[in-house]
Amino acid sequence: MKPGIHPANYRLVVFKDMSNGHSFLSRSTAQSRETVQWEDGNEYPVIKLEISNTSHPFYTGKNMLVDTAGRIDKFKKRYAKK
Repeated sequence: MKPGIHPANYRLVVFKDMSNGHSFLSRSTAQSRETVQWEDGNEYPVIKLEISNTSHPFYTGKNMLVDTAGRIDKFKKRYAKK
């Protein structure tokens, strides 16, 4: 890392996925006023996430397939020369 361009105030923070309740401990510079007691008995700031790798459709394998053939036919039908 280049000296002087990265923050020096990294600390342990709990990230909590609000969609499924999964939490993990990592280092971050993000600020938070809320704290939570972690599995090791210590209290850490908590950052609430809307989505993480445990709830994202790409990582869970619940992707929606887009009907591209139907969309192309619909486009051609709409803008075909009359």
